[in-house]
Amino acid sequence: MRRVALSATVRSTANSRASLFLFFSSNIFRLLIQPFLPRRGLRLMDSSSVVLALRTASAWWDEVNNSSLWQDRIFHALSVLFGLISAVALIQLIRIECRVPEFGWTTQKVFHLLNFLVNGVRSLVFVFRRGVQKMNPIIQHILLDLPGLAFFTTYALLVLFWAEIYYQARSVSTDGLRPTFYTINAVTYVIQIALWLFLWWKPIQAMIIISKIFFAGVSFFAALGFLLYGGRLFLMLKRFPVESKGRRKKLQEVGYVTTICFLCFLLRCIMVCFNAFDKAADLDVLDHPILNLLYYLLVEILPSSLVLFILRKLPPKRGITQYHPIH
Repeated sequence: MRRVALSATVRSTANSRASLFLFFSSNIFRLLIQPFLPRRGLRLMDSSSVVLALRTASAWWDEVNNSSLWQDRIFHALSVLFGLISAVALIQLIRIECRVPEFGWTTQKVFHLLNFLVNGVRSLVFVFRRGVQKMNPIIQHILLDLPGLAFFTTYALLVLFWAEIYYQARSVSTDGLRPTFYTINAVTYVIQIALWLFLWWKPIQAMIIISKIFFAGVSFFAALGFLLYGGRLFLMLKRFPVESKGRRKKLQEVGYVTTICFLCFLLRCIMVCFNAFDKAADLDVLDHPILNLLYYLLVEILPSSLVLFILRKLPPKRGITQYHPIH
């Protein structure tokens, strides 16, 4: 009886939230479109029709979320998209290796290898998403969260690369950058593993919230890293003479990648915070497929696709210019 009463209370609260959302949405929508409607011959859209449209959309959202068929379709679509990105990263890694095999594991090669691994694991997880949901909660959290941490490491490597370029151009020592990079990643993984172990020992909701807030904090600092070093490198390149070789192309590359990655990690931080405190925004359940689709499209699939496309240029062939390997 308590469970039934609690369920009814949750539904009542959700309905009241939805009604409040619909009310504000309809009024905001009217204010937004009013300046663009002709003054004569057309009447302002009736608020009741807007509310009706929003309620219809809400009903469709619930129908898709509660449909096992749509859940499988969306999760398989995500698996295909992650698989495509993983394949593109692997092909690019092979092309770079064929172009400069003598330089070992360069920063560019490591970046594409990590992209291949992260997106490949995501693809496999979404292929078996229904089976993952039946696993032990700790294993489930690891399979869903570990690729996110690896995604952070992948793009933190890009921040490191830009920081090295920036400090070398200013004749500042870069000896401490790589140890700092390794230390930050090691501390991040150790804290996350400790949270998983504590959650396994005492699976309480507070620990799940702390784990998600920690992940949101990691994403926030990654966004700051891109804003700091990507912004610095962009401003430095902008001060170069106009006739500098490759200046415009490199300037666009740094500007686009900085903007994409900053927005990606900032959006991830915001969405993970909502995920931590609002059950309606929970990403670790099967009955929120549309939310999963939007989340992974915006914070991983689209950013990864754009960055791989922007950084698609192969390194110069041997003998044309110096190519520095990763140390």
